[in-house]
Amino acid sequence: MTVTASPPQAPATRETPEAAERRNPVRFAILIALLVLLLLVVAPLLVVLLNAVKSPSDYASHGPLALPSHLYWDGIVTFWNRVNFGQKLWNSFLSSIVVAVLGVVLSILNSYALGIGKVKGRVWFLVFFLVANLLPQEVLVYPLYYLSKQIGLYDNLISIVIIFTVIQSAFGTYLLTSVYAEFPTELLDAASVDGAGKWRTLWRVVVPVSRPTLGVLFTFFFIWTWNEFFLPLVFLVSNDNQTVPVALSVLQGDRLMDATTTSASALLGILPAMLFFVIFQRTLTRGITAGAIK
Repeated sequence: MTVTASPPQAPATRETPEAAERRNPVRFAILIALLVLLLLVVAPLLVVLLNAVKSPSDYASHGPLALPSHLYWDGIVTFWNRVNFGQKLWNSFLSSIVVAVLGVVLSILNSYALGIGKVKGRVWFLVFFLVANLLPQEVLVYPLYYLSKQIGLYDNLISIVIIFTVIQSAFGTYLLTSVYAEFPTELLDAASVDGAGKWRTLWRVVVPVSRPTLGVLFTFFFIWTWNEFFLPLVFLVSNDNQTVPVALSVLQGDRLMDATTTSASALLGILPAMLFFVIFQRTLTRGITAGAIK
């Protein structure tokens, strides 16, 4: 009697958790929903881009959603020359970068005193900064207009820089104070043992450790100031001092502005802010993932 050995069976493969997660229908549905939301956000930008490089006749013949038959750059060139867009671009960039830098510096100084210095009445100071963030800009128009007239800064970029530096630093102070309140005391004690004063401790210890959070504030301050419309519309009346959003709004009623030129103006208006965001995307991501000082 012969006994035949059965062939060895291959070991059963076990599905890894990663593979199971990839096959999860809930995860697949979430990815589809995020893709749809992404398309909804990107679609208007793509339409603006298509119409910005489309001739008026092409736009009239095929509509706004068709691909351009050829690239037409005259709309962008015409808009650039008509509004002196280079000057508007410089005004927006200069005011935004100055406000971002000064707003971050002022937020650091205020937050260092309130969060680490533990000054008396810090709660009331924080309430004040919170209320300053909640006030609508319409409430500030008349007193700021009157003050700018009195000191001779009306229709001057300096007035916009001062106003938005104070507004942005109010938000920055409220945010940084909560961060600095949890700052590691070991680092402060080590700096004190080494003989560092308060000023040196601030710039050599506190600022380097909180650099990710400061990078987030700098990026937000720049983009927020760049997109501001109401106060620059009120305070910058001359053509040479206008910023990009004001220049775009003033031309909306121009009879010479066809659909393609309007699209070109919108593209030129949002492109610098998008480029700035892309450049500082890593800084912004690092600051958000850091969450807070550890």
